[in-house]
Amino acid sequence: MIIGVPKEIKNHEYRVGMIPASVRELISHGHTVFVETKAGSGIGFTDEDYIAVGASILPTAEDVFAKAEMIIKVKEPQAVERAMLREGQILFTYLHLAPDLPQTKDLIKSKAVCIAYETVTDNMGRLPLLAPMSEVAGRMSIQAGAQTLEKSNGGRGLLLGGVPGVEPAKVVIVGGGVVGANAARMAVGMRADVTILDRNIDTLRHLDEEFQGRAKVVYSTVDAIEKHVLEADLVVGAVLIPGAAAPKLITAEHIKRMKPGAAVVDVAIDQGGCFETSHATTHADPTYIVDDVVHYCVANMPGAVARTSTFALNNATLPYIIKLADKGYKAALLEDKGFLGGLNVIHGKVTCKEVAESFDLEYVAPETAISA
Repeated sequence: MIIGVPKEIKNHEYRVGMIPASVRELISHGHTVFVETKAGSGIGFTDEDYIAVGASILPTAEDVFAKAEMIIKVKEPQAVERAMLREGQILFTYLHLAPDLPQTKDLIKSKAVCIAYETVTDNMGRLPLLAPMSEVAGRMSIQAGAQTLEKSNGGRGLLLGGVPGVEPAKVVIVGGGVVGANAARMAVGMRADVTILDRNIDTLRHLDEEFQGRAKVVYSTVDAIEKHVLEADLVVGAVLIPGAAAPKLITAEHIKRMKPGAAVVDVAIDQGGCFETSHATTHADPTYIVDDVVHYCVANMPGAVARTSTFALNNATLPYIIKLADKGYKAALLEDKGFLGGLNVIHGKVTCKEVAESFDLEYVAPETAISA
């Protein structure tokens, strides 16, 4: 198979779909890899590094899209990239379609085979291609929140962990999954006062056992969210419904009643955000203020630590890329139900139920769509 790796073009996005080691692995399986010039420069890989493992360098993204049978990216294709997709071409990347109607329409129009990292599951129902970035984003959320609480950034002027004689900041994490657990580990490590809210009792038991009282675990209800959010100095939104838009658990009224200078970090912003007052921001302009509450809603948080993120992502995605290249998308998807769950759009049909429901579009079962 001919595989293409374009340079990412989203604001301050330095990750790359495949590092040279991954390219070498694909080439050892007999495949051809085209890489756009300087695709890996943001994390320290030169064109020569890719050439050394057998890749060919092309001067533009247009050249990569034109030659490749499968495109490997990190972030969702931007409008100019979507215009380059063609019928039957495989796109394997993060898509986050549920809050993004323009992208969904363009992918339908392209008739490409669009497989999303974030909806692939393993045999235990976990999200193996989302997990590494969730780990990164969860840990980063506390770093970002700590900076956002600084007075110069519009915050309350609090040190997250306090100092002897001065109490620490109150951190509330809404969602106890991979993002929430990693956020809690960082916040506890910085000696903040940490509370985690979740609706899954088993998750709460696991977190309680891990933190041994260093973080409070609370069953999430409307009442509990209101109580703890209003007491918080920093709230991290870590809610996920795979493939679907994030629920708006923290309302505009909650934000209005929070402490002046409090901060919120919405890690769920890729799926539309779990704060009613959230809208996506960029690393170039990461925060804004609503009712004296500082909002950090960067949609590609792991891009700030691009080298760590790229290596972590490649570790997870490489086996799936190899399956697609070795077997073709039909066999690779149909023999693995969890991998099949990653198929969001194919031949102009929406095959992810949550995306179809978000926009009132026709849903076609992925097995049916592939066969058609």
